[in-house]
Amino acid sequence: METSLHRQLKNFYAGEGAATEVRLGRFRIDVVRGSELIEIQHGSLAALRDKIQTLTAEHDVRVVKPIVVRKTLVKLAKRGGKVLERRKSPKQGQLLDLFDELIYWRRVFPHPRLVLEAVLIDMEEHRYPGRNQRRRWRRRNEYVVDDQHLLAVHETRAFRTGADLIALLPPELPATFHSGHVAAGLGIRRWIAQRIVYCLREMSLLVQVGKERNTRLYSLLAASPTPPAEKRTRRRKAA
Repeated sequence: METSLHRQLKNFYAGEGAATEVRLGRFRIDVVRGSELIEIQHGSLAALRDKIQTLTAEHDVRVVKPIVVRKTLVKLAKRGGKVLERRKSPKQGQLLDLFDELIYWRRVFPHPRLVLEAVLIDMEEHRYPGRNQRRRWRRRNEYVVDDQHLLAVHETRAFRTGADLIALLPPELPATFHSGHVAAGLGIRRWIAQRIVYCLREMSLLVQVGKERNTRLYSLLAASPTPPAEKRTRRRKAA
């Protein structure tokens, strides 16, 4: 079932004159804007892997991945019922969360006909007491998501090439570096930096050049100059 969030983002990218929910062969496309196909994927990018590989054989495709910067949790008495509680989620997303998804797209991106666009948003999630249908017994404080709503769009960032991803690394990495250098430069935990380095290595954007005890050392591969990634900063309230 389509959420309000997905519908709102679809309208956000469609603008004026674009078609939505277009049948193309065996696929349904969220938005067709000129010659570009746009797919909005709030869930895991892994679910789109085969579809995107098929579509990019003949079409220009933009995949939009929402990253939730701030989430408001709204507790309902029941499905569609009155609001009992409203609170901010302690979880806050950031642009680097994109690498959590790129683990499953190591053989999909980069591609000359593919743009991956991260959209940083605020959203509201409505929940009500219920049981996960995959389990026989309900856990304590278990809930079911009723709907999700877009509150605001902060920024969009489009990635076309490997160089666009490399630009997310710290600007002053040494010529030979390890994940610890990436973690320190970005102010993140080491395991997150290891995930970033793994993705870039599997995409052939950097290469292992040695080891320092048990730590792998890497170097960036030479990349041809490319135009900077699209970046649009905005603060728009959802309609």
